[in-house]
Amino acid sequence: MIREITIGQYYDAESVIHRLDPRVKLVATLVYIISIFLVDNPVGYAFVAAFMIVMVGLSGVPVRYIVKGLRPIMIILFITVLFNMLLTPGRVLLSFWKINVTWEGIRIGFTMALRLVLLITGTSLMTLTTTPNNLTDAMERLLRPLTRLHVPVHEIAMMMSIALRFIPILLEETDIIMKAQMARGADFENGDLIKRAKALVPILVPLFISAFRRANDLAMAMEARCYRGGEGRTKMKPLVYARRDYVSYAITWCFLAGCVLIRIFL
Repeated sequence: MIREITIGQYYDAESVIHRLDPRVKLVATLVYIISIFLVDNPVGYAFVAAFMIVMVGLSGVPVRYIVKGLRPIMIILFITVLFNMLLTPGRVLLSFWKINVTWEGIRIGFTMALRLVLLITGTSLMTLTTTPNNLTDAMERLLRPLTRLHVPVHEIAMMMSIALRFIPILLEETDIIMKAQMARGADFENGDLIKRAKALVPILVPLFISAFRRANDLAMAMEARCYRGGEGRTKMKPLVYARRDYVSYAITWCFLAGCVLIRIFL
């Protein structure tokens, strides 16, 4: 299960999505997230899903890799659909004792599950096609106007980049610790919820120790390289827009306009 989490990981490939400016991908992801909550009918969801399918095809990331990243949230999707089916008032389709399954609950449950799938797929695609360094540069450039308000833009972007970079490292560390504990007889899959929660304690302690040790090593490495923040720093590879980036911006805004028109007229 741990190795199936793909958020924060980078998939190296040669595709048009990988070659885009990271600022374009960051803005497009934000527009895509807005569009998910903007549409409210089957045609709109089909339009957003078709757009994401095309982007996945252009990214060069295998579909099985995208699907693997959705497996850890299956239990969340199931609970979302189940609770909405049973707790949403409306037209009753099925009744058992004091439990009523309503049409409105089914519709809302599957709508929320679909939104969650599209949301995670879109954000995962951005991290899979963008390195943490490029993502940091994009956030810093896009948030640069906030420096006039004395907002530490560079430090915020650096912290987010480090957090994204540490996600796959900590997941791998967790997998190693779990396998070591299972080799010593630990059981993480059987028993009730309380027993399984107690079984996680031997994992959390060494995981926190490892995380603090890695953070300390990173801080020492940054100090050894005379890191003093973003004041006066230059870029070895400055971000420059190309023609494909402007075309991508145009496609992004046309996509958002299409979502708005679908919501208004359908």
